[in-house]
Amino acid sequence: MTEDKITGTLVFTVFTAVLSSFQFGYDIGVINAPQEIIISHYRHVLGVPLDDRKATNNYAINRTDSLPSVTPPADLILTPWGEEETVTSVGVVTMLWSLSVSSFAVGGMVASFFGGWLGDKLGRIKALLVANSFSLIGALLMGFSKLGPSHVLIIAGRSISGVYCGLISGLVPMYIGEIAPTTLRGALGTLHQLAIVTGILISQIVGLDFILGSHDLWHILLGLSAVPALLQCLLLLFCPESPRYLYITLEEEVKAKKSLKRLRGSDDVTKDINDMKKEKEEASSEQKVSIIQLFTNSSYRQPIIVALMLHVAQQFSGVNGIFYYSTSIFQTAGISQPVYATIGVGAINLIFTAISVLLVEKAGRRSLFLIGMSGMFFCAIFMSVGLVLLDKFAWMSYVSMTAIFLFVSFFEIGPGPIPWFMVAEFFSQGPRPTALALAAFSNWFCNFIIALCFQYIADFCGPYVFFLFAGVVLAFTLFTFFKVPETKGKSFEEIAAEFRKKSSSAQRPKAAVEMEFLRSTETV
Repeated sequence: MTEDKITGTLVFTVFTAVLSSFQFGYDIGVINAPQEIIISHYRHVLGVPLDDRKATNNYAINRTDSLPSVTPPADLILTPWGEEETVTSVGVVTMLWSLSVSSFAVGGMVASFFGGWLGDKLGRIKALLVANSFSLIGALLMGFSKLGPSHVLIIAGRSISGVYCGLISGLVPMYIGEIAPTTLRGALGTLHQLAIVTGILISQIVGLDFILGSHDLWHILLGLSAVPALLQCLLLLFCPESPRYLYITLEEEVKAKKSLKRLRGSDDVTKDINDMKKEKEEASSEQKVSIIQLFTNSSYRQPIIVALMLHVAQQFSGVNGIFYYSTSIFQTAGISQPVYATIGVGAINLIFTAISVLLVEKAGRRSLFLIGMSGMFFCAIFMSVGLVLLDKFAWMSYVSMTAIFLFVSFFEIGPGPIPWFMVAEFFSQGPRPTALALAAFSNWFCNFIIALCFQYIADFCGPYVFFLFAGVVLAFTLFTFFKVPETKGKSFEEIAAEFRKKSSSAQRPKAAVEMEFLRSTETV
Protein backbone atom coordinates (compact mmCIF):
# COMPACT_ATOMS: atom_id res chain seq x y z
CA MET A 1 0.00 0.00 0.00
CA THR A 2 1.29 3.46 -0.89
CA GLU A 3 0.30 4.94 2.46
CA ASP A 4 2.96 2.81 4.24
CA LYS A 5 5.73 3.86 1.88
CA ILE A 6 8.67 5.87 3.20
CA THR A 7 9.86 8.06 0.33
CA GLY A 8 12.99 10.14 -0.09
CA THR A 9 10.93 13.34 -0.07
CA LEU A 10 9.23 12.34 3.19
CA VAL A 11 12.58 11.55 4.86
CA PHE A 12 14.14 14.80 3.59
CA THR A 13 11.14 16.88 4.74
CA VAL A 14 10.96 15.32 8.21
CA PHE A 15 14.74 15.70 8.63
CA THR A 16 14.49 19.38 7.68
CA ALA A 17 11.58 19.95 10.08
CA VAL A 18 13.34 18.32 13.04
CA LEU A 19 16.40 20.53 12.61
CA SER A 20 14.22 22.97 14.58
CA SER A 21 13.80 20.35 17.30
CA PHE A 22 17.59 19.81 17.28
CA GLN A 23 18.11 23.53 17.95
CA PHE A 24 15.51 23.32 20.73
CA GLY A 25 17.50 20.53 22.42
CA TYR A 26 20.81 22.31 21.89
CA ASP A 27 19.44 25.44 23.58
CA ILE A 28 18.13 23.38 26.54
CA GLY A 29 21.44 21.64 27.18
CA VAL A 30 24.03 24.24 26.19
CA ILE A 31 23.78 26.28 29.40
CA ASN A 32 24.63 23.32 31.66
CA ALA A 33 28.29 22.44 30.97
CA PRO A 34 29.87 25.96 31.04
CA GLN A 35 27.86 26.91 34.16
CA GLU A 36 30.83 27.74 36.43
CA ILE A 37 32.70 29.62 33.68
CA ILE A 38 29.67 31.80 32.87
CA ILE A 39 29.08 32.50 36.58
CA SER A 40 32.75 33.49 37.03
CA HIS A 41 32.45 35.74 33.96
CA TYR A 42 29.33 37.40 35.43
CA ARG A 43 31.29 37.94 38.64
CA HIS A 44 34.14 39.50 36.68
CA VAL A 45 31.82 41.79 34.65
CA LEU A 46 29.90 42.89 37.77
CA GLY A 47 33.06 43.34 39.84
CA VAL A 48 32.04 40.80 42.49
CA PRO A 49 35.09 40.07 44.74
CA LEU A 50 36.87 36.74 44.28
CA ASP A 51 35.95 35.57 47.77
CA ASP A 52 32.33 35.43 46.61
CA ARG A 53 33.26 32.62 44.28
CA LYS A 54 32.72 30.13 47.08
CA ALA A 55 29.26 31.39 47.93
CA THR A 56 28.21 31.79 44.33
CA ASN A 57 29.35 28.34 43.30
CA ASN A 58 27.60 26.87 46.32
CA TYR A 59 24.42 27.69 44.41
CA ALA A 60 25.91 26.51 41.16
CA ILE A 61 27.27 23.12 42.14
CA ASN A 62 26.25 22.51 45.79
CA ARG A 63 29.86 21.64 46.69
CA THR A 64 32.65 24.00 47.65
CA ASP A 65 35.34 21.83 49.24
CA SER A 66 37.40 21.65 46.03
CA LEU A 67 37.50 25.41 45.42
CA PRO A 68 40.55 27.49 46.41
CA SER A 69 40.07 30.01 49.19
CA VAL A 70 41.19 33.54 48.46
CA THR A 71 41.94 36.12 51.15
CA PRO A 72 39.45 38.95 50.75
CA PRO A 73 40.37 42.64 50.81
CA ALA A 74 40.61 44.07 54.33
CA ASP A 75 37.69 46.47 53.94
CA LEU A 76 35.37 43.54 53.19
CA ILE A 77 36.31 41.86 56.48
CA LEU A 78 36.24 44.89 58.76
CA THR A 79 33.07 46.72 57.81
CA PRO A 80 29.52 45.44 58.20
CA TRP A 81 28.64 47.39 55.02
CA GLY A 82 31.26 45.37 53.17
CA GLU A 83 29.77 42.12 54.43
CA GLU A 84 26.27 43.23 53.40
CA GLU A 85 27.57 44.24 49.98
CA THR A 86 29.21 40.83 49.57
CA VAL A 87 25.97 38.99 50.37
CA THR A 88 24.03 41.28 48.01
CA SER A 89 26.48 40.76 45.15
CA VAL A 90 26.31 36.97 45.60
CA GLY A 91 22.51 37.20 45.49
CA VAL A 92 22.68 39.24 42.28
CA VAL A 93 24.96 36.70 40.57
CA THR A 94 22.68 33.85 41.75
CA MET A 95 19.64 35.68 40.39
CA LEU A 96 21.33 36.42 37.04
CA TRP A 97 22.33 32.77 36.63
CA SER A 98 18.79 31.67 37.45
CA LEU A 99 17.47 34.11 34.83
CA SER A 100 20.03 32.88 32.28
CA VAL A 101 18.51 29.40 32.61
CA SER A 102 14.83 30.33 32.97
CA SER A 103 14.57 33.29 30.52
CA PHE A 104 14.66 30.68 27.75
CA ALA A 105 11.39 29.26 29.07
CA VAL A 106 9.83 32.75 29.36
CA GLY A 107 10.42 33.36 25.64
CA GLY A 108 9.03 29.91 24.83
CA MET A 109 5.98 30.44 27.02
CA VAL A 110 5.04 33.72 25.29
CA ALA A 111 5.68 32.42 21.75
CA SER A 112 3.97 29.04 22.16
CA PHE A 113 0.56 30.71 21.70
CA PHE A 114 1.56 32.00 18.27
CA GLY A 115 3.02 28.85 16.64
CA GLY A 116 -0.33 27.52 15.40
CA TRP A 117 -1.54 30.99 14.40
CA LEU A 118 1.66 31.68 12.43
CA GLY A 119 1.38 28.27 10.73
CA ASP A 120 -2.19 29.01 9.63
CA LYS A 121 -1.40 32.58 8.55
CA LEU A 122 1.75 31.92 6.50
CA GLY A 123 1.73 28.17 5.90
CA ARG A 124 3.99 25.70 7.69
CA ILE A 125 7.11 26.32 5.57
CA LYS A 126 7.06 30.14 5.69
CA ALA A 127 6.24 30.04 9.42
CA LEU A 128 9.36 27.93 10.07
CA LEU A 129 11.44 30.38 8.01
CA VAL A 130 10.12 33.34 10.03
CA ALA A 131 10.76 31.45 13.29
CA ASN A 132 14.40 30.91 12.26
CA SER A 133 14.99 34.66 12.28
CA PHE A 134 14.49 34.58 16.07
CA SER A 135 16.95 31.68 16.36
CA LEU A 136 19.60 33.63 14.44
CA ILE A 137 19.11 36.83 16.49
CA GLY A 138 19.32 34.89 19.77
CA ALA A 139 22.43 33.00 18.63
CA LEU A 140 24.15 36.24 17.55
CA LEU A 141 23.43 37.97 20.89
CA MET A 142 24.88 35.02 22.83
CA GLY A 143 27.76 34.58 20.39
CA PHE A 144 28.87 38.18 20.97
CA SER A 145 28.08 38.19 24.71
CA LYS A 146 31.77 38.18 25.67
CA LEU A 147 32.27 41.55 23.98
CA GLY A 148 29.62 43.43 25.99
CA PRO A 149 27.65 43.14 29.23
CA SER A 150 27.53 39.34 29.07
CA HIS A 151 24.69 38.85 31.56
CA VAL A 152 22.39 41.22 29.63
CA LEU A 153 23.26 39.70 26.22
CA ILE A 154 22.95 36.09 27.42
CA ILE A 155 19.59 36.66 29.13
CA ALA A 156 18.28 38.56 26.06
CA GLY A 157 19.69 35.93 23.66
CA ARG A 158 18.23 33.05 25.70
CA SER A 159 14.82 34.80 25.77
CA ILE A 160 14.80 35.30 21.97
CA SER A 161 15.99 31.71 21.39
CA GLY A 162 13.13 30.69 23.67
CA VAL A 163 10.71 32.60 21.41
CA TYR A 164 11.99 30.52 18.48
CA CYS A 165 11.65 27.25 20.41
CA GLY A 166 8.15 28.23 21.59
CA LEU A 167 7.05 28.77 17.99
CA ILE A 168 8.49 25.49 16.70
CA SER A 169 7.23 23.42 19.64
CA GLY A 170 3.78 23.78 18.06
CA LEU A 171 4.79 24.07 14.40
CA VAL A 172 7.03 21.01 14.05
CA PRO A 173 4.65 18.37 15.53
CA MET A 174 1.81 19.96 13.52
CA TYR A 175 3.77 19.86 10.24
CA ILE A 176 5.07 16.30 10.75
CA GLY A 177 1.60 15.09 11.79
CA GLU A 178 0.13 16.56 8.60
CA ILE A 179 2.67 15.16 6.13
CA ALA A 180 2.99 11.69 7.71
CA PRO A 181 0.94 8.70 6.52
CA THR A 182 -1.50 7.50 9.24
CA THR A 183 0.44 4.29 9.88
CA LEU A 184 3.73 6.18 10.40
CA ARG A 185 2.34 9.18 12.27
CA GLY A 186 3.46 7.98 15.71
CA ALA A 187 6.96 6.88 14.68
CA LEU A 188 7.60 10.09 12.74
CA GLY A 189 6.06 12.13 15.57
CA THR A 190 8.64 10.80 18.05
CA LEU A 191 11.44 12.11 15.79
CA HIS A 192 10.68 15.59 17.19
CA GLN A 193 11.75 14.37 20.64
CA LEU A 194 14.62 12.30 19.19
CA ALA A 195 16.05 15.45 17.57
CA ILE A 196 15.62 17.37 20.85
CA VAL A 197 17.65 14.82 22.83
CA THR A 198 20.25 14.66 20.05
CA GLY A 199 20.61 18.44 20.40
CA ILE A 200 20.99 18.10 24.19
CA LEU A 201 23.71 15.45 23.79
CA ILE A 202 25.64 17.42 21.14
CA SER A 203 25.52 20.56 23.32
CA GLN A 204 26.95 18.57 26.26
CA ILE A 205 29.77 17.10 24.17
CA VAL A 206 30.85 20.37 22.51
CA GLY A 207 30.49 22.02 25.95
CA LEU A 208 33.43 20.02 27.35
CA ASP A 209 36.19 22.34 28.53
CA PHE A 210 38.70 21.05 25.97
CA ILE A 211 36.28 21.63 23.06
CA LEU A 212 34.20 24.82 23.39
CA GLY A 213 33.39 24.96 27.13
CA SER A 214 36.56 26.90 28.00
CA HIS A 215 37.11 30.45 29.26
CA ASP A 216 38.10 31.49 25.73
CA LEU A 217 35.38 29.79 23.66
CA TRP A 218 32.20 29.53 25.78
CA HIS A 219 30.49 32.38 23.86
CA ILE A 220 31.00 30.48 20.56
CA LEU A 221 29.38 27.44 22.22
CA LEU A 222 26.29 29.52 23.04
CA GLY A 223 26.08 31.01 19.53
CA LEU A 224 26.59 27.75 17.64
CA SER A 225 22.83 27.15 17.19
CA ALA A 226 23.01 29.63 14.27
CA VAL A 227 24.52 26.81 12.14
CA PRO A 228 21.46 24.47 12.09
CA ALA A 229 19.21 27.55 11.74
CA LEU A 230 20.98 28.61 8.53
CA LEU A 231 21.00 25.02 7.22
CA GLN A 232 17.27 24.67 7.84
CA CYS A 233 16.50 27.96 6.08
CA LEU A 234 18.25 26.60 3.00
CA LEU A 235 16.61 23.14 3.07
CA LEU A 236 13.09 24.46 3.71
CA LEU A 237 13.10 25.99 0.22
CA PHE A 238 12.97 22.42 -1.20
CA CYS A 239 10.27 21.02 1.12
CA PRO A 240 6.62 20.54 0.09
CA GLU A 241 3.94 22.48 1.94
CA SER A 242 1.58 20.54 4.22
CA PRO A 243 -1.13 18.95 2.01
CA ARG A 244 -3.65 19.34 4.84
CA TYR A 245 -2.93 23.07 5.05
CA LEU A 246 -3.24 23.45 1.26
CA TYR A 247 -6.46 21.43 1.00
CA ILE A 248 -8.33 22.38 4.17
CA THR A 249 -7.14 25.92 4.96
CA LEU A 250 -6.39 27.30 1.47
CA GLU A 251 -8.80 25.02 -0.48
CA GLU A 252 -6.10 24.40 -3.11
CA GLU A 253 -6.86 20.79 -4.12
CA VAL A 254 -4.48 20.73 -7.11
CA LYS A 255 -1.52 21.94 -5.00
CA ALA A 256 -2.47 19.54 -2.20
CA LYS A 257 -2.45 16.60 -4.63
CA LYS A 258 0.92 17.71 -6.04
CA SER A 259 2.37 17.91 -2.52
CA LEU A 260 0.93 14.49 -1.61
CA LYS A 261 2.33 12.88 -4.76
CA ARG A 262 5.80 14.14 -3.83
CA LEU A 263 5.47 12.91 -0.24
CA ARG A 264 3.92 9.51 -1.05
CA GLY A 265 5.95 8.80 -4.20
CA SER A 266 2.76 7.74 -5.98
CA ASP A 267 0.15 9.21 -8.31
CA ASP A 268 -2.63 7.46 -6.39
CA VAL A 269 -3.36 9.72 -3.40
CA THR A 270 -7.12 9.09 -3.37
CA LYS A 271 -7.20 7.72 0.18
CA ASP A 272 -5.35 10.76 1.62
CA ILE A 273 -7.59 13.15 -0.32
CA ASN A 274 -10.73 11.34 0.89
CA ASP A 275 -9.51 11.49 4.51
CA MET A 276 -8.84 15.22 4.16
CA LYS A 277 -12.19 15.78 2.43
CA LYS A 278 -13.96 14.16 5.37
CA GLU A 279 -11.88 16.24 7.80
CA LYS A 280 -12.57 19.41 5.81
CA GLU A 281 -16.31 18.83 5.98
CA GLU A 282 -16.06 18.47 9.74
CA ALA A 283 -13.75 21.49 10.00
CA SER A 284 -16.16 23.67 7.99
CA SER A 285 -18.98 22.74 10.33
CA GLU A 286 -16.96 23.37 13.52
CA GLN A 287 -14.98 26.44 12.34
CA LYS A 288 -12.03 27.78 14.31
CA VAL A 289 -12.15 27.18 18.04
CA SER A 290 -11.11 29.66 20.72
CA ILE A 291 -9.38 28.74 23.98
CA ILE A 292 -12.59 29.35 25.93
CA GLN A 293 -14.54 27.09 23.55
CA LEU A 294 -12.07 24.27 24.14
CA PHE A 295 -13.21 24.21 27.76
CA THR A 296 -16.90 25.10 27.31
CA ASN A 297 -17.68 22.75 24.39
CA SER A 298 -18.32 19.26 25.81
CA SER A 299 -16.75 17.47 22.81
CA TYR A 300 -13.43 19.31 23.30
CA ARG A 301 -13.31 19.60 27.10
CA GLN A 302 -12.07 16.13 27.96
CA PRO A 303 -9.45 15.94 25.15
CA ILE A 304 -7.96 19.35 26.09
CA ILE A 305 -7.81 18.51 29.81
CA VAL A 306 -6.09 15.20 29.00
CA ALA A 307 -3.72 16.97 26.56
CA LEU A 308 -2.74 19.56 29.17
CA MET A 309 -2.26 16.92 31.85
CA LEU A 310 0.11 14.94 29.58
CA HIS A 311 2.30 18.03 29.13
CA VAL A 312 2.17 18.99 32.82
CA ALA A 313 3.12 15.39 33.69
CA GLN A 314 6.08 15.56 31.30
CA GLN A 315 7.51 18.69 32.94
CA PHE A 316 6.60 18.11 36.60
CA SER A 317 8.09 14.62 36.54
CA GLY A 318 11.38 16.32 37.53
CA VAL A 319 13.26 15.38 34.37
CA ASN A 320 14.10 18.98 33.46
CA GLY A 321 15.55 19.46 36.92
CA ILE A 322 17.99 16.70 35.95
CA PHE A 323 18.69 18.26 32.52
CA TYR A 324 19.24 21.80 33.84
CA TYR A 325 21.20 20.90 36.98
CA SER A 326 22.57 17.43 36.24
CA THR A 327 26.19 18.49 36.79
CA SER A 328 25.40 19.75 40.30
CA ILE A 329 23.27 16.68 41.12
CA PHE A 330 26.12 14.33 40.13
CA GLN A 331 28.62 16.39 42.11
CA THR A 332 26.34 16.18 45.16
CA ALA A 333 26.19 12.40 44.62
CA GLY A 334 29.98 12.32 44.90
CA ILE A 335 30.89 11.72 41.24
CA SER A 336 34.43 13.01 40.59
CA GLN A 337 33.85 13.91 36.90
CA PRO A 338 30.17 15.00 36.85
CA VAL A 339 30.31 16.48 33.35
CA TYR A 340 30.99 13.04 31.84
CA ALA A 341 28.12 11.54 33.85
CA THR A 342 25.92 14.30 32.41
CA ILE A 343 26.99 13.33 28.88
CA GLY A 344 26.15 9.74 29.84
CA VAL A 345 22.61 10.90 30.66
CA GLY A 346 22.44 12.58 27.24
CA ALA A 347 23.58 9.39 25.49
CA ILE A 348 21.06 7.19 27.36
CA ASN A 349 18.45 9.84 26.55
CA LEU A 350 19.19 9.49 22.84
CA ILE A 351 19.27 5.66 22.81
CA PHE A 352 15.92 5.25 24.55
CA THR A 353 14.22 7.92 22.44
CA ALA A 354 15.36 5.96 19.38
CA ILE A 355 13.87 2.80 20.97
CA SER A 356 10.57 4.63 21.52
CA VAL A 357 10.47 5.48 17.77
CA LEU A 358 10.48 1.73 17.08
CA LEU A 359 8.02 0.86 19.86
CA VAL A 360 5.38 3.57 19.55
CA GLU A 361 3.48 2.00 16.64
CA LYS A 362 3.76 -1.52 18.11
CA ALA A 363 3.08 -1.03 21.83
CA GLY A 364 0.80 1.99 21.54
CA ARG A 365 1.02 5.51 22.95
CA ARG A 366 -0.93 4.99 26.18
CA SER A 367 0.93 1.79 27.09
CA LEU A 368 4.36 3.38 26.61
CA PHE A 369 3.34 6.47 28.59
CA LEU A 370 2.20 4.27 31.50
CA ILE A 371 5.34 2.09 31.40
CA GLY A 372 7.52 5.22 31.34
CA MET A 373 5.73 6.94 34.24
CA SER A 374 5.69 3.76 36.39
CA GLY A 375 9.44 3.27 35.87
CA MET A 376 10.14 6.93 36.69
CA PHE A 377 8.18 6.60 39.96
CA PHE A 378 10.44 3.81 41.26
CA CYS A 379 13.62 5.50 39.94
CA ALA A 380 12.75 8.77 41.73
CA ILE A 381 12.42 6.84 45.01
CA PHE A 382 15.77 5.06 44.52
CA MET A 383 17.38 8.37 43.52
CA SER A 384 16.32 10.01 46.78
CA VAL A 385 17.22 6.94 48.89
CA GLY A 386 20.70 7.01 47.33
CA LEU A 387 21.17 10.70 48.10
CA VAL A 388 19.77 10.39 51.66
CA LEU A 389 22.09 7.47 52.57
CA LEU A 390 25.15 8.84 50.72
CA ASP A 391 26.86 9.94 53.97
CA LYS A 392 26.48 6.46 55.51
CA PHE A 393 27.35 4.35 52.45
CA ALA A 394 29.72 5.69 49.79
CA TRP A 395 28.41 3.13 47.25
CA MET A 396 25.01 4.86 47.37
CA SER A 397 26.40 7.37 44.84
CA TYR A 398 26.23 4.56 42.27
CA VAL A 399 22.61 3.85 43.24
CA SER A 400 21.74 7.52 42.64
CA MET A 401 23.62 7.62 39.35
CA THR A 402 22.00 4.39 38.09
CA ALA A 403 18.58 5.69 39.15
CA ILE A 404 19.17 8.92 37.20
CA PHE A 405 20.16 6.97 34.07
CA LEU A 406 17.09 4.72 34.36
CA PHE A 407 14.81 7.67 35.17
CA VAL A 408 15.85 9.36 31.91
CA SER A 409 15.48 6.05 30.02
CA PHE A 410 11.89 5.57 31.19
CA PHE A 411 11.14 9.24 30.45
CA GLU A 412 12.22 8.84 26.84
CA ILE A 413 10.25 5.62 26.36
CA GLY A 414 6.95 7.45 26.91
CA PRO A 415 6.46 10.79 28.70
CA GLY A 416 9.18 12.53 26.64
CA PRO A 417 8.01 12.13 23.04
CA ILE A 418 4.37 11.07 23.31
CA PRO A 419 2.56 14.22 24.60
CA TRP A 420 3.78 16.33 21.65
CA PHE A 421 2.12 14.31 18.90
CA MET A 422 -0.73 12.84 20.95
CA VAL A 423 -2.24 16.33 21.25
CA ALA A 424 -2.22 16.68 17.46
CA GLU A 425 -3.99 13.29 17.26
CA PHE A 426 -6.71 14.26 19.76
CA PHE A 427 -8.11 17.08 17.60
CA SER A 428 -9.35 17.58 14.05
CA GLN A 429 -8.38 20.56 11.87
CA GLY A 430 -10.70 23.13 13.50
CA PRO A 431 -9.54 23.04 17.13
CA ARG A 432 -6.05 21.60 16.49
CA PRO A 433 -4.00 24.85 16.20
CA THR A 434 -5.56 26.31 19.37
CA ALA A 435 -5.17 23.04 21.27
CA LEU A 436 -1.51 22.70 20.22
CA ALA A 437 -0.79 26.30 21.22
CA LEU A 438 -2.42 25.84 24.63
CA ALA A 439 -0.63 22.52 25.23
CA ALA A 440 2.71 24.06 24.23
CA PHE A 441 2.05 27.02 26.55
CA SER A 442 1.33 24.71 29.49
CA ASN A 443 4.53 22.77 28.71
CA TRP A 444 6.62 25.94 28.62
CA PHE A 445 4.98 27.39 31.72
CA CYS A 446 5.79 24.24 33.70
CA ASN A 447 9.30 24.24 32.17
CA PHE A 448 9.76 27.83 33.41
CA ILE A 449 8.54 26.96 36.94
CA ILE A 450 10.98 24.02 37.15
CA ALA A 451 13.91 26.02 35.69
CA LEU A 452 13.34 28.88 38.14
CA CYS A 453 12.42 26.90 41.26
CA PHE A 454 14.24 23.55 41.07
CA GLN A 455 17.45 24.79 42.71
CA TYR A 456 15.50 26.47 45.52
CA ILE A 457 13.32 23.35 45.99
CA ALA A 458 16.48 21.21 46.01
CA ASP A 459 18.10 23.50 48.61
CA PHE A 460 14.96 23.34 50.78
CA CYS A 461 14.29 19.59 50.46
CA GLY A 462 17.90 18.49 50.22
CA PRO A 463 18.30 14.81 49.27
CA TYR A 464 14.54 14.27 49.69
CA VAL A 465 13.68 16.36 46.61
CA PHE A 466 12.96 13.40 44.34
CA PHE A 467 10.49 11.90 46.84
CA LEU A 468 8.40 14.97 46.01
CA PHE A 469 8.65 14.24 42.28
CA ALA A 470 7.84 10.55 42.92
CA GLY A 471 4.50 11.62 44.42
CA VAL A 472 3.76 13.84 41.43
CA VAL A 473 4.65 11.07 38.95
CA LEU A 474 2.41 8.58 40.79
CA ALA A 475 -0.57 10.98 40.61
CA PHE A 476 -0.12 11.49 36.86
CA THR A 477 0.31 7.74 36.28
CA LEU A 478 -3.10 7.11 37.86
CA PHE A 479 -4.63 9.93 35.82
CA THR A 480 -3.24 8.41 32.59
CA PHE A 481 -4.53 4.95 33.48
CA PHE A 482 -8.10 6.16 33.99
CA LYS A 483 -8.43 9.04 31.51
CA VAL A 484 -6.13 8.71 28.49
CA PRO A 485 -7.39 6.71 25.46
CA GLU A 486 -5.19 4.75 23.04
CA THR A 487 -4.70 6.58 19.71
CA LYS A 488 -2.48 4.10 17.83
CA GLY A 489 -3.56 3.66 14.20
CA LYS A 490 -6.84 5.51 14.71
CA SER A 491 -8.28 8.35 12.67
CA PHE A 492 -9.23 11.65 14.34
CA GLU A 493 -12.89 10.61 14.22
CA GLU A 494 -12.18 7.28 15.97
CA ILE A 495 -10.16 9.04 18.69
CA ALA A 496 -13.03 11.50 19.26
CA ALA A 497 -15.35 8.47 19.61
CA GLU A 498 -12.96 7.00 22.23
CA PHE A 499 -13.23 10.20 24.29
CA ARG A 500 -17.02 10.13 24.01
CA LYS A 501 -16.99 6.51 25.18
CA LYS A 502 -14.79 7.34 28.20
CA SER A 503 -16.96 10.34 29.01
CA SER A 504 -20.20 8.35 28.72
CA SER A 505 -18.78 5.46 30.76
CA ALA A 506 -17.97 7.94 33.52
CA GLN A 507 -21.54 9.21 33.44
CA ARG A 508 -23.23 5.79 33.08
CA PRO A 509 -23.03 4.74 36.75
CA LYS A 510 -24.83 7.93 37.76
CA ALA A 511 -27.54 7.32 35.12
CA ALA A 512 -27.89 3.70 36.26
CA VAL A 513 -28.44 4.83 39.86
CA GLU A 514 -31.08 7.32 38.70
CA MET A 515 -32.90 4.60 36.68
CA GLU A 516 -32.77 2.25 39.67
CA PHE A 517 -34.26 4.96 41.84
CA LEU A 518 -37.05 5.63 39.33
CA ARG A 519 -37.89 1.91 39.11
CA SER A 520 -38.09 1.62 42.89
CA THR A 521 -40.44 4.63 43.10
CA GLU A 522 -42.66 3.10 40.41
CA THR A 523 -43.09 -0.13 42.36
CA VAL A 524 -44.08 1.67 45.56
